[in-house]
Amino acid sequence: MSRVRIVGGEWRSRLLEVAGVPGLRPTPDRVRETLFNWLGQDLDGQHCLDLFAGTGILGFEAASRGAGAVVLVERDPRALDALHKAAKTLQASQVEIVRGDAVRFAQTTPRSFDGVFLDPPYKQDWIEKVQPWLDRLLKPEGWLYVEAEAAVERLGQWHAVKEGRAGQVHFQLMRRSEA
Repeated sequence: MSRVRIVGGEWRSRLLEVAGVPGLRPTPDRVRETLFNWLGQDLDGQHCLDLFAGTGILGFEAASRGAGAVVLVERDPRALDALHKAAKTLQASQVEIVRGDAVRFAQTTPRSFDGVFLDPPYKQDWIEKVQPWLDRLLKPEGWLYVEAEAAVERLGQWHAVKEGRAGQVHFQLMRRSEA
């Protein structure tokens, strides 16, 4: 069993177990540090969605930095078990764990979020499958974080305002374009 470390905020340096699920790849520390520098370290009161939660590290990082509510969506039972254990260990009452399909959640949730983490399994076209629902999921001034195997410049009305690369990982912070 491997572990992943929270890099900032209230739970800085706490280790979370990573479920042994094929294809699960926690966002590297350096990438998370860059992302939260882009967002500003304080996410005070923001509502965030980690749509393909996996290890949940992006959502737990957001909660550690003051997000008021974080929803983690995951369908793999082993990953879900690890998410529940992590939330209990951290006493993360602001974290809600939803068992289910990410695309279905995006299509059906009545909620909208200040920020969405979109870091799906690679080479399965998940980003394209979720794209039609992004405008529904995000508040007008919201932000979208996308991590993928290739650079993503645009997703519908969303465009990259910051981007980086770490090894094979391309990551972008996106904002909605003015129509």
